[in-house]
Amino acid sequence: MTRYLYIALIVIFAGIVLLFKIQNMESVTVSLFSMSVTLPTSVLVLLVYVLGMFTGGFVLGLLRTWTNKATMR
Repeated sequence: MTRYLYIALIVIFAGIVLLFKIQNMESVTVSLFSMSVTLPTSVLVLLVYVLGMFTGGFVLGLLRTWTNKATMR
């Protein structure tokens, strides 16, 4: 029973992501210093999300390491 629930949730989530992708095809230009890149809005949102996951994980790992080293003394 739970297996079918998980499959249904995955299908619904994939449908929402696909709908978001279809509805956000307008291009956005992002500039940093002298560089600029033009991407569809949905791709830009996905890249920012992935970058946030990586940097957030790095910060949490760094804070955990600092906390462990501080409590060892």
